[in-house]
Amino acid sequence: MDTQLDLWEVFVQSKSGQPFKHAGSVHASDKQMALQNARDVYTRRGETSGLWVVRAVDIVAADLEDSEMLFDPSNEKIYRHPTFYEVPEGAKNI
Repeated sequence: MDTQLDLWEVFVQSKSGQPFKHAGSVHASDKQMALQNARDVYTRRGETSGLWVVRAVDIVAADLEDSEMLFDPSNEKIYRHPTFYEVPEGAKNI
């Protein structure tokens, strides 16, 4: 019998506006305890402006067998290639 508490994945944001990055995992019985544990372990130096915790069992991932369907090569999707667009005269930063 597994006696450990639920596993929670921790994501931290170093500065406001920056993306969240996976920092690690903590064990906790509920979301408040998970946030507290994550704060204690991953934000001790005050380098974090945002903190997320997600129960590991709630994370859904794609299977390798589905990768062809999910991650089709973009060669067949011509709309992703801007080769047939005409750039207006005087347009900048395109």
